[in-house]
Amino acid sequence: MEEKHRAITCTSFRSPLGWVGICWHGTAVARLSIGHSTREAALRALGVSVRPDSPAESADPQLIERLEAYTVGEPVDFRAVPVDFDGMTAFQKRVASACRAVLFGETTTYAALAAAAGSPKAARAVGQCMASNRVPLIVPCHRVLGSDRRLGGFSAPGGINLKRRLLKLEGVLVG
Repeated sequence: MEEKHRAITCTSFRSPLGWVGICWHGTAVARLSIGHSTREAALRALGVSVRPDSPAESADPQLIERLEAYTVGEPVDFRAVPVDFDGMTAFQKRVASACRAVLFGETTTYAALAAAAGSPKAARAVGQCMASNRVPLIVPCHRVLGSDRRLGGFSAPGGINLKRRLLKLEGVLVG
């Protein structure tokens, strides 16, 4: 079976959280990366070949505006943003979908997210899904905490410090 070739569109922008890179397949967000010190680093983190000197293009300028608003602390709801879940298992898709239901300023735990995804004993597997999340903020993995409210991990540049900063931006107090 021959795999369909889909065009990918990428862009990046500077924000108070560092450089943000984003890619689309068609109209669905395929990758998003935050917290980078340079545009080139943000684009490299997307895992696609984009020339650093190429003009920034966007398949969805309104989404860029909403992401920019989010980075300055405005409450933004990304649940309606189409996401490209190709290549994910059924479990990963359920976890990502359940995570998208966690709203701005709210948190959940890995165990609660596992239960919401229909696999109540899979908290560790949920942690792995969140660690490999290709579209943070859109699938808000930073809102998922350990059962003791510890932050757990965060794979974006800055790690736990960026996760703490995102939660603080949303008005969530964590240790």
